[in-house]
Amino acid sequence: MTNSDLTTALKMAPKSVLLLSALLLGGCAGEYTFNSNLDGQAIDDYFKAGDVQLFQETQPKGPYELKGMVEGESCQERAQDVPASIGEARTMARRAAADKGANGLIIKRCALIQEPSKACVSQALCVGQAILLPTADK
Repeated sequence: MTNSDLTTALKMAPKSVLLLSALLLGGCAGEYTFNSNLDGQAIDDYFKAGDVQLFQETQPKGPYELKGMVEGESCQERAQDVPASIGEARTMARRAAADKGANGLIIKRCALIQEPSKACVSQALCVGQAILLPTADK
């Protein structure tokens, strides 16, 4: 390789690098879509318990409308599963209250049952009243 060939190659190198970079980055551009097995309804259903105000040791201040009795359950199906918890049973009761159109739940009683049954190794149950509290936007 002669000096003039080397000089020509060095002058072309930055252009080649730019061209190669443009081609590589151009391959990343495009219209990509994201597909998921989650849908908006499933996400809303999962988080709806958070919209229900919990009253466990206090009563709501002010008027409210009774929507009905609800219950929640947590069940440890097998010995190697996570034990039943009152927290999960309470969350399930809040979901049931949301299903009735309530935005509040007055917990009446929760119980943890450690004696195995046919269905559960341990079980937690919560029972309460689903209520509709007045909201600021009414």
